[in-house]
Amino acid sequence: MAAQAALAADCPGHPDAIGTSRTIVVDPRAHPIIGTMQYRKTLPLADHEVVLTFDDGPLPKYSNEILDILAAHCAKATFFMVGRQANDSPEGVRKVRNAGHTVATHTQNHPIGMDRLPLERSKQEIEQGIASVTAALGSAPAPFLRIPGLRRNDGIEEFAASKGLQLWSADFPADDWRDISANRVYELAMQRLEKKRKGILLLHDIQPRTVAALPRILREMKARGYRIVHVVPATAERPATPSEPPQWQSRPAPDLVATARWPKVPKFAFAGGPPLPVPAFSNLDWHTTNLGAPRRGRGVPLPPVAPWPRQTALPPANTLAALPAPAENVFRIPEGALVSLMASFARGGPVAQARSTEVSAKLGGKSRPARAATTPPPATAGQAALGAQGAGGAAAKPAVPAKRNGRSVHVAGLKKR
Repeated sequence: MAAQAALAADCPGHPDAIGTSRTIVVDPRAHPIIGTMQYRKTLPLADHEVVLTFDDGPLPKYSNEILDILAAHCAKATFFMVGRQANDSPEGVRKVRNAGHTVATHTQNHPIGMDRLPLERSKQEIEQGIASVTAALGSAPAPFLRIPGLRRNDGIEEFAASKGLQLWSADFPADDWRDISANRVYELAMQRLEKKRKGILLLHDIQPRTVAALPRILREMKARGYRIVHVVPATAERPATPSEPPQWQSRPAPDLVATARWPKVPKFAFAGGPPLPVPAFSNLDWHTTNLGAPRRGRGVPLPPVAPWPRQTALPPANTLAALPAPAENVFRIPEGALVSLMASFARGGPVAQARSTEVSAKLGGKSRPARAATTPPPATAGQAALGAQGAGGAAAKPAVPAKRNGRSVHVAGLKKR
Protein backbone atom coordinates (compact mmCIF):
# COMPACT_ATOMS: atom_id res chain seq x y z
CA MET A 1 0.00 0.00 0.00
CA ALA A 2 1.39 3.32 -1.06
CA ALA A 3 1.23 6.01 1.59
CA GLN A 4 -0.02 9.49 0.77
CA ALA A 5 2.70 11.06 2.87
CA ALA A 6 5.30 9.87 5.32
CA LEU A 7 5.39 11.97 8.46
CA ALA A 8 8.13 10.40 10.50
CA ALA A 9 8.37 13.38 12.80
CA ASP A 10 11.39 14.74 14.55
CA CYS A 11 10.77 15.34 18.23
CA PRO A 12 13.56 17.51 19.60
CA GLY A 13 14.23 16.68 23.20
CA HIS A 14 12.17 13.46 23.02
CA PRO A 15 14.36 10.68 21.63
CA ASP A 16 11.93 8.03 22.89
CA ALA A 17 8.95 9.50 21.02
CA ILE A 18 6.98 7.08 18.88
CA GLY A 19 6.21 9.71 16.23
CA THR A 20 3.73 9.40 13.36
CA SER A 21 4.92 7.01 10.68
CA ARG A 22 2.55 8.13 7.92
CA THR A 23 -0.78 9.72 7.05
CA ILE A 24 -3.47 7.96 5.01
CA VAL A 25 -6.29 9.72 3.18
CA VAL A 26 -9.65 7.93 3.03
CA ASP A 27 -12.81 8.55 1.02
CA PRO A 28 -15.87 8.28 3.31
CA ARG A 29 -18.23 7.60 0.42
CA ALA A 30 -16.18 4.67 -0.79
CA HIS A 31 -16.01 3.07 2.69
CA PRO A 32 -18.94 4.34 4.81
CA ILE A 33 -18.47 1.95 7.79
CA ILE A 34 -15.25 0.77 9.43
CA GLY A 35 -14.14 -0.93 12.64
CA THR A 36 -14.10 -4.67 13.36
CA MET A 37 -15.86 -4.33 16.70
CA GLN A 38 -19.03 -4.09 14.60
CA TYR A 39 -18.18 -4.39 10.93
CA ARG A 40 -16.20 -6.59 8.60
CA LYS A 41 -14.14 -3.68 7.26
CA THR A 42 -11.53 -1.52 8.91
CA LEU A 43 -8.88 0.96 7.84
CA PRO A 44 -6.26 -0.30 5.35
CA LEU A 45 -3.47 -0.65 7.90
CA ALA A 46 -0.36 -2.75 7.68
CA ASP A 47 0.80 -5.04 10.44
CA HIS A 48 1.72 -3.19 13.66
CA GLU A 49 0.03 0.06 12.57
CA VAL A 50 -2.29 1.81 15.04
CA VAL A 51 -4.75 4.71 14.73
CA LEU A 52 -5.36 6.64 17.98
CA THR A 53 -8.89 7.98 18.57
CA PHE A 54 -10.34 9.95 21.52
CA ASP A 55 -14.05 10.48 22.33
CA ASP A 56 -16.25 12.87 24.34
CA GLY A 57 -14.12 16.06 24.45
CA PRO A 58 -13.16 18.70 24.58
CA LEU A 59 -12.91 18.90 28.34
CA PRO A 60 -10.11 21.44 28.95
CA LYS A 61 -8.60 19.93 32.09
CA TYR A 62 -7.91 16.48 30.65
CA SER A 63 -8.08 17.17 26.92
CA ASN A 64 -5.20 19.64 27.21
CA GLU A 65 -3.10 17.06 29.05
CA ILE A 66 -3.81 14.50 26.33
CA LEU A 67 -2.68 17.04 23.71
CA ASP A 68 0.55 17.66 25.60
CA ILE A 69 1.33 13.93 25.80
CA LEU A 70 0.69 13.48 22.07
CA ALA A 71 2.85 16.52 21.26
CA ALA A 72 5.71 15.09 23.33
CA HIS A 73 5.54 11.93 21.18
CA CYS A 74 4.80 13.74 17.90
CA ALA A 75 1.81 11.43 17.55
CA LYS A 76 -1.32 12.46 15.65
CA ALA A 77 -4.83 11.27 16.52
CA THR A 78 -8.52 11.69 15.64
CA PHE A 79 -10.83 13.38 18.16
CA PHE A 80 -14.59 12.68 18.07
CA MET A 81 -16.12 15.72 19.81
CA VAL A 82 -19.52 16.18 21.42
CA GLY A 83 -21.38 19.24 20.15
CA ARG A 84 -22.38 20.40 23.60
CA GLN A 85 -18.75 20.20 24.74
CA ALA A 86 -17.71 22.21 21.68
CA ASN A 87 -20.25 24.89 22.57
CA ASP A 88 -18.82 25.09 26.10
CA SER A 89 -15.17 25.11 24.99
CA PRO A 90 -14.72 26.28 21.39
CA GLU A 91 -11.10 27.13 22.17
CA GLY A 92 -10.47 23.48 22.96
CA VAL A 93 -11.82 22.47 19.54
CA ARG A 94 -9.52 24.87 17.75
CA LYS A 95 -6.57 23.80 19.86
CA VAL A 96 -7.00 20.21 18.69
CA ARG A 97 -7.11 21.33 15.06
CA ASN A 98 -4.13 23.66 15.43
CA ALA A 99 -2.05 20.79 16.87
CA GLY A 100 -2.51 18.94 13.58
CA HIS A 101 -5.04 16.36 14.75
CA THR A 102 -8.25 15.39 12.93
CA VAL A 103 -11.47 16.83 14.38
CA ALA A 104 -14.58 14.64 13.94
CA THR A 105 -18.03 14.55 15.60
CA HIS A 106 -19.78 12.47 18.26
CA THR A 107 -23.40 13.81 18.20
CA GLN A 108 -24.73 16.85 20.08
CA ASN A 109 -25.66 15.48 23.51
CA HIS A 110 -24.07 12.01 23.61
CA PRO A 111 -27.32 9.98 24.09
CA ILE A 112 -26.56 6.62 25.66
CA GLY A 113 -29.22 4.53 23.91
CA MET A 114 -29.15 6.15 20.51
CA ASP A 115 -30.13 2.93 18.76
CA ARG A 116 -33.47 3.04 20.62
CA LEU A 117 -34.26 6.66 19.77
CA PRO A 118 -36.68 7.57 16.97
CA LEU A 119 -34.76 7.97 13.75
CA GLU A 120 -35.68 11.64 13.46
CA ARG A 121 -34.20 12.29 16.90
CA SER A 122 -31.00 10.47 15.91
CA LYS A 123 -30.74 12.53 12.74
CA GLN A 124 -31.16 15.69 14.79
CA GLU A 125 -28.38 14.61 17.19
CA ILE A 126 -25.99 14.01 14.32
CA GLU A 127 -26.74 17.24 12.47
CA GLN A 128 -26.66 19.43 15.56
CA GLY A 129 -23.33 17.93 16.64
CA ILE A 130 -21.80 18.74 13.27
CA ALA A 131 -23.23 22.28 13.41
CA SER A 132 -21.78 22.93 16.89
CA VAL A 133 -18.29 21.74 16.00
CA THR A 134 -18.43 23.68 12.75
CA ALA A 135 -19.32 26.83 14.65
CA ALA A 136 -16.38 26.33 17.03
CA LEU A 137 -13.91 25.67 14.21
CA GLY A 138 -15.16 28.20 11.75
CA SER A 139 -15.03 25.45 9.11
CA ALA A 140 -16.48 22.00 8.59
CA PRO A 141 -14.95 19.12 10.60
CA ALA A 142 -13.87 15.87 9.00
CA PRO A 143 -16.82 13.80 7.76
CA PHE A 144 -16.08 11.14 10.36
CA LEU A 145 -18.80 10.15 12.87
CA ARG A 146 -18.80 7.85 15.88
CA ILE A 147 -22.09 6.93 17.60
CA PRO A 148 -22.02 7.15 21.43
CA GLY A 149 -21.50 3.72 22.92
CA LEU A 150 -21.31 2.39 19.34
CA ARG A 151 -25.11 1.97 19.55
CA ARG A 152 -25.79 2.02 15.83
CA ASN A 153 -28.76 0.75 13.83
CA ASP A 154 -29.61 0.43 10.14
CA GLY A 155 -31.42 3.74 9.99
CA ILE A 156 -28.45 5.62 11.46
CA GLU A 157 -26.03 3.94 9.07
CA GLU A 158 -28.19 4.77 6.03
CA PHE A 159 -28.58 8.40 7.12
CA ALA A 160 -24.84 8.81 7.73
CA ALA A 161 -24.05 7.36 4.32
CA SER A 162 -26.55 9.70 2.65
CA LYS A 163 -24.72 12.65 4.24
CA GLY A 164 -21.32 11.44 3.06
CA LEU A 165 -20.21 10.56 6.61
CA GLN A 166 -17.90 7.71 7.44
CA LEU A 167 -19.22 5.82 10.48
CA TRP A 168 -16.34 4.79 12.74
CA SER A 169 -16.49 1.93 15.16
CA ALA A 170 -13.17 0.62 16.56
CA ASP A 171 -10.99 -2.45 16.43
CA PHE A 172 -10.27 -2.66 20.17
CA PRO A 173 -10.98 -0.48 23.25
CA ALA A 174 -9.10 0.01 26.50
CA ASP A 175 -12.29 0.30 28.62
CA ASP A 176 -11.09 3.62 30.03
CA TRP A 177 -14.68 4.84 30.46
CA ARG A 178 -15.15 2.23 33.18
CA ASP A 179 -14.16 2.70 36.81
CA ILE A 180 -10.82 0.92 36.54
CA SER A 181 -7.24 1.88 37.32
CA ALA A 182 -4.82 3.49 34.88
CA ASN A 183 -2.69 0.37 35.03
CA ARG A 184 -5.67 -1.71 33.95
CA VAL A 185 -6.28 0.66 31.04
CA TYR A 186 -2.68 0.11 29.94
CA GLU A 187 -2.95 -3.68 30.30
CA LEU A 188 -6.18 -3.92 28.28
CA ALA A 189 -4.85 -1.67 25.54
CA MET A 190 -1.68 -3.72 25.07
CA GLN A 191 -3.32 -7.13 25.44
CA ARG A 192 -5.94 -6.36 22.82
CA LEU A 193 -3.42 -4.67 20.54
CA GLU A 194 -1.17 -7.73 20.68
CA LYS A 195 -4.14 -9.91 19.78
CA LYS A 196 -5.19 -7.74 16.82
CA ARG A 197 -1.65 -6.62 15.84
CA LYS A 198 -3.11 -3.52 14.18
CA GLY A 199 -6.22 -1.36 14.17
CA ILE A 200 -8.17 1.54 15.67
CA LEU A 201 -7.67 2.09 19.41
CA LEU A 202 -10.65 3.65 21.23
CA LEU A 203 -9.79 6.01 24.16
CA HIS A 204 -11.43 9.01 25.89
CA ASP A 205 -9.81 12.42 26.45
CA ILE A 206 -12.06 13.31 29.41
CA GLN A 207 -10.81 10.63 31.83
CA PRO A 208 -7.96 11.09 34.32
CA ARG A 209 -7.11 7.39 34.07
CA THR A 210 -6.52 7.84 30.32
CA VAL A 211 -4.16 10.75 30.99
CA ALA A 212 -2.18 8.56 33.39
CA ALA A 213 -2.08 5.49 31.11
CA LEU A 214 -1.37 7.13 27.73
CA PRO A 215 2.40 7.84 28.16
CA ARG A 216 3.05 4.24 29.15
CA ILE A 217 0.93 2.93 26.26
CA LEU A 218 2.86 4.99 23.72
CA ARG A 219 6.26 3.97 25.12
CA GLU A 220 5.32 0.30 25.13
CA MET A 221 3.91 0.49 21.63
CA LYS A 222 7.20 1.86 20.37
CA ALA A 223 9.17 -0.80 22.27
CA ARG A 224 7.11 -3.53 20.60
CA GLY A 225 7.53 -2.09 17.12
CA TYR A 226 4.13 -0.48 16.63
CA ARG A 227 3.70 2.66 14.51
CA ILE A 228 1.16 5.49 14.67
CA VAL A 229 -0.87 6.30 11.55
CA HIS A 230 -2.81 9.52 11.09
CA VAL A 231 -6.11 9.52 9.13
CA VAL A 232 -7.53 12.49 7.20
CA PRO A 233 -10.48 12.73 4.78
CA ALA A 234 -10.11 13.00 1.04
CA THR A 235 -10.86 16.30 -0.69
CA ALA A 236 -10.74 17.57 -4.25
CA GLU A 237 -7.15 18.70 -3.70
CA ARG A 238 -6.15 15.65 -1.65
CA PRO A 239 -7.06 12.32 -3.29
CA ALA A 240 -7.49 9.11 -1.31
CA THR A 241 -4.48 6.96 -0.62
CA PRO A 242 -4.41 4.11 -3.17
CA SER A 243 -5.46 0.81 -1.64
CA GLU A 244 -6.84 -2.56 -2.66
CA PRO A 245 -10.23 -3.92 -1.47
CA PRO A 246 -8.67 -6.81 0.52
CA GLN A 247 -6.76 -4.28 2.64
CA TRP A 248 -10.07 -3.00 4.04
CA GLN A 249 -11.18 -6.46 5.11
CA SER A 250 -10.75 -7.37 8.74
CA ARG A 251 -9.11 -10.70 7.86
CA PRO A 252 -8.21 -10.84 4.18
CA ALA A 253 -7.22 -14.19 2.70
CA PRO A 254 -3.44 -14.66 2.78
CA ASP A 255 -1.46 -14.88 -0.45
CA LEU A 256 -0.48 -18.45 0.32
CA VAL A 257 -4.09 -19.63 0.15
CA ALA A 258 -4.76 -20.96 -3.32
CA THR A 259 -8.38 -19.80 -3.41
CA ALA A 260 -7.26 -16.21 -3.02
CA ARG A 261 -5.48 -16.35 -6.40
CA TRP A 262 -7.55 -18.77 -8.44
CA PRO A 263 -10.38 -17.39 -10.59
CA LYS A 264 -13.90 -17.89 -9.34
CA VAL A 265 -15.99 -20.71 -10.76
CA PRO A 266 -18.59 -19.32 -13.21
CA LYS A 267 -22.23 -19.59 -12.16
CA PHE A 268 -23.38 -21.12 -15.45
CA ALA A 269 -23.22 -24.62 -16.90
CA PHE A 270 -21.99 -25.59 -20.33
CA ALA A 271 -24.45 -27.66 -22.35
CA GLY A 272 -24.27 -29.49 -25.66
CA GLY A 273 -20.58 -30.24 -25.52
CA PRO A 274 -19.03 -33.54 -26.68
CA PRO A 275 -18.97 -36.36 -24.12
CA LEU A 276 -15.75 -36.89 -22.24
CA PRO A 277 -13.76 -40.03 -23.16
CA VAL A 278 -13.97 -42.98 -20.80
CA PRO A 279 -10.64 -44.61 -19.80
CA ALA A 280 -10.11 -48.03 -21.29
CA PHE A 281 -9.11 -51.08 -19.30
CA SER A 282 -5.69 -50.99 -20.95
CA ASN A 283 -5.05 -47.52 -19.46
CA LEU A 284 -5.14 -48.85 -15.92
CA ASP A 285 -1.99 -49.53 -13.95
CA TRP A 286 -1.86 -53.32 -14.15
CA HIS A 287 -1.03 -56.03 -16.71
CA THR A 288 -3.87 -57.49 -18.70
CA THR A 289 -2.17 -60.85 -19.31
CA ASN A 290 -1.95 -63.82 -16.93
CA LEU A 291 -4.45 -62.28 -14.57
CA GLY A 292 -4.95 -65.55 -12.76
CA ALA A 293 -1.26 -66.22 -12.19
CA PRO A 294 0.33 -65.39 -8.81
CA ARG A 295 2.52 -62.28 -8.68
CA ARG A 296 5.36 -61.24 -6.41
CA GLY A 297 5.40 -58.12 -4.29
CA ARG A 298 2.42 -56.24 -3.02
CA GLY A 299 0.50 -56.40 -6.29
CA VAL A 300 -2.63 -58.56 -6.27
CA PRO A 301 -3.68 -60.09 -9.63
CA LEU A 302 -7.21 -59.52 -10.80
CA PRO A 303 -9.41 -62.60 -11.13
CA PRO A 304 -10.28 -63.56 -14.70
CA VAL A 305 -13.97 -63.29 -13.84
CA ALA A 306 -15.45 -60.86 -11.38
CA PRO A 307 -16.47 -62.63 -8.13
CA TRP A 308 -19.78 -60.84 -7.78
CA PRO A 309 -22.90 -62.46 -9.32
CA ARG A 310 -24.17 -61.45 -12.70
CA GLN A 311 -27.72 -60.35 -13.39
CA THR A 312 -29.93 -63.16 -14.72
CA ALA A 313 -33.31 -63.01 -16.45
CA LEU A 314 -36.22 -64.78 -14.76
CA PRO A 315 -38.45 -67.10 -16.85
CA PRO A 316 -41.98 -65.94 -17.71
CA ALA A 317 -44.56 -66.22 -14.96
CA ASN A 318 -46.76 -68.66 -16.90
CA THR A 319 -43.91 -71.19 -17.05
CA LEU A 320 -43.24 -71.28 -13.32
CA ALA A 321 -44.45 -74.43 -11.47
CA ALA A 322 -47.16 -73.87 -8.88
CA LEU A 323 -46.25 -74.68 -5.29
CA PRO A 324 -48.29 -77.57 -3.73
CA ALA A 325 -51.12 -76.57 -1.39
CA PRO A 326 -51.46 -78.35 2.00
CA ALA A 327 -53.91 -81.27 1.97
CA GLU A 328 -57.11 -81.25 4.03
CA ASN A 329 -56.04 -84.17 6.21
CA VAL A 330 -53.09 -82.14 7.53
CA PHE A 331 -55.47 -80.28 9.85
CA ARG A 332 -57.62 -83.32 10.83
CA ILE A 333 -57.63 -84.29 14.51
CA PRO A 334 -57.29 -88.02 15.22
CA GLU A 335 -60.45 -89.80 16.29
CA GLY A 336 -58.97 -90.99 19.57
CA ALA A 337 -58.07 -87.44 20.69
CA LEU A 338 -61.55 -86.18 19.83
CA VAL A 339 -63.23 -89.00 21.80
CA SER A 340 -61.08 -88.33 24.86
CA LEU A 341 -61.87 -84.62 24.76
CA MET A 342 -65.61 -85.28 24.51
CA ALA A 343 -65.48 -87.82 27.31
CA SER A 344 -63.71 -85.35 29.60
CA PHE A 345 -66.43 -82.76 29.07
CA ALA A 346 -69.12 -85.40 29.67
CA ARG A 347 -67.89 -86.05 33.21
CA GLY A 348 -68.87 -82.56 34.30
CA GLY A 349 -72.67 -82.96 34.03
CA PRO A 350 -75.25 -81.45 31.71
CA VAL A 351 -73.27 -78.24 31.10
CA ALA A 352 -70.16 -80.19 30.20
CA GLN A 353 -72.24 -82.41 27.87
CA ALA A 354 -73.42 -79.34 26.03
CA ARG A 355 -69.84 -78.16 25.76
CA SER A 356 -68.91 -81.57 24.35
CA THR A 357 -71.56 -81.30 21.65
CA GLU A 358 -70.36 -77.75 20.83
CA VAL A 359 -66.72 -78.79 20.56
CA SER A 360 -67.65 -81.72 18.33
CA ALA A 361 -69.53 -79.39 16.00
CA LYS A 362 -66.64 -76.94 15.82
CA LEU A 363 -64.18 -79.69 15.06
CA GLY A 364 -66.25 -80.89 12.13
CA GLY A 365 -67.23 -84.19 13.77
CA LYS A 366 -70.68 -85.57 14.28
CA SER A 367 -72.58 -84.94 17.48
CA ARG A 368 -72.66 -87.87 19.77
CA PRO A 369 -75.44 -88.47 22.31
CA ALA A 370 -74.33 -87.49 25.78
CA ARG A 371 -74.20 -90.26 28.25
CA ALA A 372 -75.20 -90.08 31.87
CA ALA A 373 -72.77 -88.14 34.01
CA THR A 374 -72.60 -90.98 36.49
CA THR A 375 -71.65 -93.60 33.88
CA PRO A 376 -68.34 -92.84 32.17
CA PRO A 377 -67.87 -94.29 28.69
CA PRO A 378 -65.77 -97.38 28.40
CA ALA A 379 -62.19 -96.59 27.59
CA THR A 380 -60.42 -98.28 24.76
CA ALA A 381 -57.00 -99.79 25.12
CA GLY A 382 -55.43 -96.77 23.42
CA GLN A 383 -57.22 -94.34 25.72
CA ALA A 384 -56.15 -96.30 28.77
CA ALA A 385 -52.59 -96.13 27.55
CA LEU A 386 -52.86 -92.36 27.09
CA GLY A 387 -54.14 -91.96 30.60
CA ALA A 388 -51.46 -94.17 32.08
CA GLN A 389 -48.37 -92.69 30.45
CA GLY A 390 -47.27 -90.12 27.93
CA ALA A 391 -45.70 -90.71 24.53
CA GLY A 392 -42.25 -90.95 26.08
CA GLY A 393 -43.25 -93.58 28.60
CA ALA A 394 -43.42 -91.23 31.59
CA ALA A 395 -46.37 -91.13 33.93
CA ALA A 396 -49.01 -88.63 32.91
CA LYS A 397 -49.64 -85.69 35.17
CA PRO A 398 -52.85 -85.79 37.19
CA ALA A 399 -55.70 -83.74 35.83
CA VAL A 400 -55.93 -80.26 37.30
CA PRO A 401 -59.45 -79.39 38.51
CA ALA A 402 -60.80 -76.05 37.24
CA LYS A 403 -63.84 -74.07 38.25
CA ARG A 404 -66.49 -73.68 35.54
CA ASN A 405 -69.87 -72.23 36.49
CA GLY A 406 -69.28 -73.15 40.10
CA ARG A 407 -68.53 -76.82 39.37
CA SER A 408 -65.26 -78.66 39.17
CA VAL A 409 -64.37 -79.81 35.65
CA HIS A 410 -61.55 -82.30 35.07
CA VAL A 411 -59.67 -81.76 31.79
CA ALA A 412 -57.77 -84.86 30.82
CA GLY A 413 -54.28 -84.43 29.39
CA LEU A 414 -54.41 -85.11 25.65
CA LYS A 415 -51.59 -86.42 23.58
CA LYS A 416 -51.85 -86.63 19.83
CA ARG A 417 -51.02 -90.06 18.58
